[in-house]
Amino acid sequence: MRLPRRVNGARATFDSRCRACPRLAKFLGEVRTRHPDYHAAPVAPFGDPNAALLVVGLAPGMHGANATGRPFTGDHAGILLYETLFKAGFSNQAEGSHADDGLQLTGCRITNAVKCLPPANKPTTAEIATCNRFLVAELARLPRPGVIVALGRIAHNAVLKAFAKPQTRHTFGHAAVHVIDDGVTLIDSYHCSRYNTQTRRLTPAMFERVFDLAAQHLEPV
Repeated sequence: MRLPRRVNGARATFDSRCRACPRLAKFLGEVRTRHPDYHAAPVAPFGDPNAALLVVGLAPGMHGANATGRPFTGDHAGILLYETLFKAGFSNQAEGSHADDGLQLTGCRITNAVKCLPPANKPTTAEIATCNRFLVAELARLPRPGVIVALGRIAHNAVLKAFAKPQTRHTFGHAAVHVIDDGVTLIDSYHCSRYNTQTRRLTPAMFERVFDLAAQHLEPV
């Protein structure tokens, strides 16, 4: 199935004023009260707007993107991600601690399946579906050939939903490669969460392999 036509303007891929999910909007209000110095609002995608590599995560973390306003910045999940992107040549530095730290991505963009912090880091099925329109617009801008790296099963399923592809034909698995659409490849990875890295479910070598695969699929034939 073809993606929706390309759309101009940031509002298509992100809306900082979005309050479409009542539970998330209420929770963000509570977080702002407890942490007045936190971003505590929808978190915009980050990186090269013309990138052919799109990394899709789950949602902002409480003390990471929700605090800093930039995906995978300020908490454990971003440590391995930015180290790996740097090694693969997609980032100008190996660390991302805050939104004004000088980190820049080249040829890579990072977004989340859900743009707002969910309670207990668990968005509902309805919230994922509501936010999917932003991912649809983001994917419509992806150059061809393009590669999507999905961090975790929820991100994987959100990408499939955006492309209107059945999950039964594209089973999630670490380093699994899926041809999704003409010129678009989806590569899965276990999420770079603290739990997965500390339990060694995801090792640095395993994560680097995912981005090696991404680079290979971005190379001209």
